[in-house]
Amino acid sequence: MSYSDKEKQPKFKSGFVAIIGRPNVGKSTLMNQVIGQKIAIMSDKPQTTRNKIHGVYTTDEAQIVFLDTPGIHKSQSKLGDYMVKAAESALSEVDAILFLVDVAEGLGGGDRYIIEQLKKVKTPVLLVMNKIDQVHPEALLPVITTYKDLYPFAEIVPISAKHGNNVSTLLDQVIKYLPEGPQYYPADQVTDHPEQFVCAELIREKILHLTREEVPHSIAVSIEDMKLEENGVVHISAVIYVERDSQKGIIIGKKGALLKEVGQKARADIEALLGSKTFLELWVKVKKDWRNQERVLRDLGFRHE
Repeated sequence: MSYSDKEKQPKFKSGFVAIIGRPNVGKSTLMNQVIGQKIAIMSDKPQTTRNKIHGVYTTDEAQIVFLDTPGIHKSQSKLGDYMVKAAESALSEVDAILFLVDVAEGLGGGDRYIIEQLKKVKTPVLLVMNKIDQVHPEALLPVITTYKDLYPFAEIVPISAKHGNNVSTLLDQVIKYLPEGPQYYPADQVTDHPEQFVCAELIREKILHLTREEVPHSIAVSIEDMKLEENGVVHISAVIYVERDSQKGIIIGKKGALLKEVGQKARADIEALLGSKTFLELWVKVKKDWRNQERVLRDLGFRHE
């Protein structure tokens, strides 16, 4: 290959992209769709994501490191404060921002609040209109017009994160806004979080799916021990923390039935993640009002700079 041929080759592009939006608009669903496997938990309950989840998407031409942020919302606890600060801090750390909105619900007060935050940064913002599978195509235009009147978006891309519609187009648009740069992670790496973190999140997801309304935001999961046994089985010991004794009873269930179901469902996902047989041991403990205790939040890994 001659020197001139090398000059004509496109340079590798890489960068960091934040996915922001109101709680429950499909941020984790989009992340998992792009990455091709589950690294962020999904639930129909709002405020499911608590940390900035880093997902890595790599092609021969580019690498995008996605930050799936906690939903920006009105906080009601120290944990809520952490979640909002984590989401808002992401805006100043990235090369581009994906502002995800639910077109089936339309513009809400939460969207207006986020747009006000976006006006404080100079980062390119792509408006990603999710859940187009739930609305008639003709209904999209007035929604697009409403958002365009509020902010000068760099691009507007309608998608269905759940079904993958137009997601490849979105990725092409994102890459346009990335600088030339190195490949930060190996091509086969899909997240920068340790396996323990993802395993804890998968356990928490199953609890969110199986428990009543008063429990979800009161739970945290900590992996106490994770080791590979000589027989090739991964042994995981995890503690599920709740705030009240009554919640402990709900999670354990009658004769331990609900906790057993959580374990069975979580183990299936963890085995798919690790590619190994897994023995999962679950314990439930009460830490009263843990969401408002700084020390407990730090111990559970909730920190913001």
